[in-house]
Amino acid sequence: MQPTDLLGYVATGTFAASYFLKGPSALRRLQATAAILWIAYGVLIQSMPVIVSNVLVATVALISSLRRPPVAQQE
Repeated sequence: MQPTDLLGYVATGTFAASYFLKGPSALRRLQATAAILWIAYGVLIQSMPVIVSNVLVATVALISSLRRPPVAQQE
């Protein structure tokens, strides 16, 4: 197995593992980590669609993991 292929499998496994997390913030951080691994994979295979799409995913996942949940309004 080539190192590039191994990186792709690790990225896939990392993303799949995120579905086992219960906390939304932790889930998004792990998805961002997976997206960063996919970016590295995209660089290695020289694929702009893989790189650009995962830059977007990582950015949105990181931003949404840092936002505080809205406070419920009391009546």
